[in-house]
Amino acid sequence: MSKFRELSSDQIRQLIDTEQAYDVYRTSLKEYEQRFSGSMSWKKSTNDKDYLYKKTQGIWKSLGPRSPETEVIFGQFHTGRESARTRVSRLAKRLDELAPVNRAMALGRVPLLTARIIRALGKSGLIGTAVDVVGTNALFAYERMAGVQITGGLLSTQDVDLLFDSRFSLRLISKDFSHKGLIGLLQKIDHSFAPLARNGYRAANRDGFLVDLIKPTPKDRMSTREKARFSADDEDLQAIEIEGLTWLVNSPKISTVVIDEKGYPLDYTCPDPRAFALHKLWLSRRSDRDAAKRIRDELQAKTVAGLIRARLPHLSFEANDLQALPLALRQLAPELEPMPDGDVGETLSLTPNW
Repeated sequence: MSKFRELSSDQIRQLIDTEQAYDVYRTSLKEYEQRFSGSMSWKKSTNDKDYLYKKTQGIWKSLGPRSPETEVIFGQFHTGRESARTRVSRLAKRLDELAPVNRAMALGRVPLLTARIIRALGKSGLIGTAVDVVGTNALFAYERMAGVQITGGLLSTQDVDLLFDSRFSLRLISKDFSHKGLIGLLQKIDHSFAPLARNGYRAANRDGFLVDLIKPTPKDRMSTREKARFSADDEDLQAIEIEGLTWLVNSPKISTVVIDEKGYPLDYTCPDPRAFALHKLWLSRRSDRDAAKRIRDELQAKTVAGLIRARLPHLSFEANDLQALPLALRQLAPELEPMPDGDVGETLSLTPNW
């Protein structure tokens, strides 16, 4: 059975310092991109007068002829942009300084390729809106919520499952998102990613790392109107419908900051850990599921339930915010027994991890 390892006071302090630095960096970067994106310059018109123009997303817009007012706007834009750029750069260097310390203190948890994929999805505005992280990788968020680290083999994975919420409007996707959709985004990260089948839900890179795009089975199984992909490109991944995922899509969401293997923070959004535990327990009871996967499902379910009971008591399985889950699923909660006392705590070792 997997165990929980308590974070030391030094690790907690370092984690908080990193999260605070990341929060300031993220806020400053957003302000820089929103207020100072594009460019601003003077252009002569046909009547040989200077006009101030602002370029945003490739479109030039006139702000008026040269005047004391437009001179002030021009000066404030360039001065403010340079100041904001310097601030963001300084904060980025701060994260660079924190990263090797995070690695040395064993705080880096999320596999690097998984982190790069989730960052790219986040930059496109998809994480927490059209896509949530599910499966084994969600455990990184739950252990951070509980302030512990899960030991053992339950975090070992060579794939990432992305839960697609077809209710999301594709018009809200960032203009930077590739016209090739999800497969285009993956290929920007690692050019060796390719779909394993035409109109398939799975892509793999040359090292065998898998990305699965999954979605709930619609209420109307005959309906063809629900979205299943991010683009019309023939090579883009098409989400596979899986029974039971509606519970995860409709459950409350949690967002937290986790640390990747290089020591850098990233934003994570996953289904509520209670919904995760109940869903995993339900999977473990399905006779049509692979036997080895059923064992792992039950271990993950009880591990997360143990985290909730030991470290997150405010998350009750009887709370009203789980009413979107079917009663039959919520009634499985009593079967998620607390972790035995011997399975919680730090393993004592007299030898450094040479």
